[in-house]
Amino acid sequence: MKHQNGLISLFLPNLLILVTILLHSTIWIRAQEVENEREFDYIKGSEKGPSHWGELKKEWEKCKSGRMQSPIDLSSHRVRVVPKLGELKKYYKPQNATVKNRGHDIELKWKEDAGSININGTEFFLHQCHWHSPSEHTINGRRYDLELHMVHESPKIKGKSKTAVVGVLYKIGGPDPVLNKLSKYIKSMVDEETEKSIGVFDPSEIKLGGKKYYRYMGSLTVPPCTEGVIWTINKKIRSVSRAQIKLLREAVHDHAERNARPIQSLNRRGIQLYGPKRKE
Repeated sequence: MKHQNGLISLFLPNLLILVTILLHSTIWIRAQEVENEREFDYIKGSEKGPSHWGELKKEWEKCKSGRMQSPIDLSSHRVRVVPKLGELKKYYKPQNATVKNRGHDIELKWKEDAGSININGTEFFLHQCHWHSPSEHTINGRRYDLELHMVHESPKIKGKSKTAVVGVLYKIGGPDPVLNKLSKYIKSMVDEETEKSIGVFDPSEIKLGGKKYYRYMGSLTVPPCTEGVIWTINKKIRSVSRAQIKLLREAVHDHAERNARPIQSLNRRGIQLYGPKRKE
């Protein structure tokens, strides 16, 4: 009996450590965007469309029941100007990257540390960016032609990390320099879920525009629609060519050519706008 108790006392701590790791791993996985695009689509009225995302899997229920969902309409009458928010602090650096066709979008992903942004004293490290067409967020009800999401994660604490996304909106006009650089890779993976190395790519090449930006608390815009995401949407609208949007749409699968989630209810959330004070 003593021998059995000894084995139990030896095994139990290891079992507890294993369970803790598994729990934390589960929490981390749930906070990520879904990679398997066959599990959902963007077609209105589809059984796997946006209105049904929250019913497809238990871990996706926030897509239906969440009260802090994204995207939203950034309406002027809801926005509060807060000069104290300060300029968005960016510390990006060149790093090896890949371009990946995820089926539901095109992703630019950095392999190692590509730098970070600083929000309220917390560092959020850049992992990837991807495009939605048309835009997911709207400004005063206007939907733009394209939206870029730069996805950042804070270091894990007890297995959890926070997500911060920087969004850039585009309208039809001159070509976007970043998409110009990536176009040959995107063309080579039309309708093919594959990943290609592009060598060193500097995130600083992604121009965010002016100093003004919107800030609010929301969620991922794809399943599992995890909440607690800090959104920073640049107020300045940049330009993209029709050909570039067409390429992004042709590369992904048919059900994701228009890969924008519908606007979600604000539910009394605050929207802040950082607008630097003009010098007298």
